[in-house]
Amino acid sequence: MEDLPEGFDEDRLRAGLRGFGLHATTIGYAPVGFGDYHWTVTDAAGERWFATVADLDHKEHCGQGAVAALAGLRRAMETAAVLRERDGLSFVVAPLRAPSGETVVPLDARYGLSVFPYLPGTAGEFGQEQTPEERGMVLDLLADLHSRTPPEPVPAIAPALPGRAGLEAALSEAATTWRGGPFSEPARGLVAAHATALRARLRDFDRLDGDVRGRGAALVVTHGEPHPGNLLLGDGGYLLVDWDTVGLAVPERDLSVVSADPAAFARYTETTGHAVDPAAVELYRLRWALSDVADFAAWFRAPHTRNPDTETAWQGLTRTVEHLAGGSAGPR
Repeated sequence: MEDLPEGFDEDRLRAGLRGFGLHATTIGYAPVGFGDYHWTVTDAAGERWFATVADLDHKEHCGQGAVAALAGLRRAMETAAVLRERDGLSFVVAPLRAPSGETVVPLDARYGLSVFPYLPGTAGEFGQEQTPEERGMVLDLLADLHSRTPPEPVPAIAPALPGRAGLEAALSEAATTWRGGPFSEPARGLVAAHATALRARLRDFDRLDGDVRGRGAALVVTHGEPHPGNLLLGDGGYLLVDWDTVGLAVPERDLSVVSADPAAFARYTETTGHAVDPAAVELYRLRWALSDVADFAAWFRAPHTRNPDTETAWQGLTRTVEHLAGGSAGPR
């Protein structure tokens, strides 16, 4: 995120770092990613760390409400830690454990802190085009992840669309004024103009969801968002960051982020023996796009201001709605 968290100060971060046994000598805000807040930290021993603060009031994929979101985030981070510690998956950038054993330390009732090793490498960007060789490297990584016995804390991820009730409310109220802030009326106009198409995509989602559930495919540990923005290219290959979306699901939850083309998964099928289901790939690509629209619409219906983050959200909403209106879930 570009902006600092609401009502947050650096002293609170320093106190949280001490909860991990770290005494920070330098702290610098890192305006990267979209959703959580990040800092680079150097401790008294000269080691560097990457600190991530989650706004638990807005972490719905981990749980509804701050208390549930903290519990869900802890399950996700614990899953990543076990994959690294138990299974030795070197590509998993897992969180540091506090002396208590916890992977997430609450800073107050709203914010939770995780700390990760600061690793050298070249970071990718969301939406970045990958070469066939790069996609192959990611598929090899996912094949390894999907073959692992699920750690006990891993959450199950239902295919049901997150934020669906809010999206349907936005569609039903697209004829009345939205008053949350500067993007409210533009967002309402965009949703109203494409309401027919968005409702059609919801019906497509329901059809695909029924088809995929009916096949009863085996569930595996999935990362959830293995796009280039969550990949760090180091000397030994790709590292996978941001494990807050980890969960049990069909493999296509991850594969849909790598490509929309079933032919691109031949390497994965050869390694795992899993015949990739094109309907499941389409389902999860559509799920991502619709959940983005739900999230952005909720943001702009609520109180907000114009800042770099809401500008980015507006661009994302516009782009995603236009793709959905054209019958596509858009690029990943």
